[in-house]
Amino acid sequence: MPSTATPTRGPGAITAVIALSGIVVSLMQTLVVPIIPQLPDLLNASASDASWVITATLLAAAVVTPIAGRLGDMFGKRRVLIVSLLLLVAGSVVCAVSDSLVPVIVGRALQGLATGVIPVGISVLRDELPAAKVGGAVSLVSATLGVGGAIGLPVSAAIVQNANWHVLFWIAAALGAVCVLLVTLLLSESPNLSPGRFDAPGAAGLAGGLVLLLLPVTKGGDWGWTSGTTLGLFAAGVVVLALWGWYETRVSEPLVDLRVTVRRPVLFTNLASIMVGFAMYAMSLTLPQLLQSPQATGYGLGQSVLAAGLALAPGGLVMMALSPVSARVSARYGPRTSLLAGVAVIGVGYGAGMLLMSQVWQIVVTSMIISAGVGIAYAAMPALIMDSVPVTETASANGVNALMRSVGTSTASAVMAAILANMTMKLGPARIPTESGFRMTYLVAIGAAVAGLLLTLAIPRVRADARHAAHTSGSEQSLPADVPATAGKH
Repeated sequence: MPSTATPTRGPGAITAVIALSGIVVSLMQTLVVPIIPQLPDLLNASASDASWVITATLLAAAVVTPIAGRLGDMFGKRRVLIVSLLLLVAGSVVCAVSDSLVPVIVGRALQGLATGVIPVGISVLRDELPAAKVGGAVSLVSATLGVGGAIGLPVSAAIVQNANWHVLFWIAAALGAVCVLLVTLLLSESPNLSPGRFDAPGAAGLAGGLVLLLLPVTKGGDWGWTSGTTLGLFAAGVVVLALWGWYETRVSEPLVDLRVTVRRPVLFTNLASIMVGFAMYAMSLTLPQLLQSPQATGYGLGQSVLAAGLALAPGGLVMMALSPVSARVSARYGPRTSLLAGVAVIGVGYGAGMLLMSQVWQIVVTSMIISAGVGIAYAAMPALIMDSVPVTETASANGVNALMRSVGTSTASAVMAAILANMTMKLGPARIPTESGFRMTYLVAIGAAVAGLLLTLAIPRVRADARHAAHTSGSEQSLPADVPATAGKH
């Protein structure tokens, strides 16, 4: 099907635009981290209510990723990219002009709705790039999930220390506008569409079930893990998602094709993605607190927010640098091998961190090792998904995979916060997490890495000759049922 939009530019331009958009979108996750302690005063709200500024973004991101993917498959990926980035701009402007809680929560939710850019952008690469370049480009864009978060912390901290907090959101709006312009000018609409009726009841059911399930995960620490509200929402979420799954298997054009999702390669890749997302976000939550803990604790390093962010920034560069390495490993040995290697490196990083806690440079080394593993693993997961689904379902399948990572990050946020809140010591008027508390977070993250390793081992191997045949023929029919093809343009 010929495109009616602006002619597509070269592979480098396409990859650069989508990678930049991915970095800008992932920046939204850590944009407000430096002002979290000040949010109650800035917004004239309680600490519990102010935490919705974080929760709203996490929930919106989790809900939108599979829906944006399906919309991209049906109505055009370029169109969905533009709409998603416009939502980011709108949300940023709302936050930039607001001084009260509710508008800022609304703006942050709109920013979270832009998260669908990354899975939809990855599917654009599969559609538009020559097959030989797809692996490296997908690895690079997938790594932006971690890169944006890593560089966002020091950049945001530097801005907050030198300007009014609203400047954070004006800059976010400007970056989003630049991405809208670049996508409009440099990308054409993908010819690979899956037309049909949008499954509105399925979208509503999935959104409702995810909110009911993830809300107590993110707020359980405030409400109490055994409170009626927390347990009731958990139970309601499970029931709604069960009913949603029953409905999706009976509708002719489902939002998520569960028959594809439960294929062994897709299922175990998604389960492993939860563990990798957990391990990645555990680092983002734990290491900055360790760096900023007072030296009077005996283990704290007494760093400022800006210094802590700068210490973790090299990890983002490592993720970006290793994405082409992951792509080469995937091309030669398969993405399953890359994912195994990435998860193993994450575990090694946390293990090393148990011994490297007494100096800033040691935390930097720990962060870089863990980030290396995250970069390799994140780069491999979309390749595994694309090797297992038809070309017309790439965006929605990658959206579900991104959702699984969001589930992992949301769970990590709750688990790490609970550990550090319950293992504390009194220092003056404040209670500070103990050294044992930080070590416990490392042990839990190692457990997540081990679980990810076992889940990855359950992913079927794909024969090199079968993978090569799939890439050169572009046909899913050339492979056995367990070995679908990754198609690319030639």
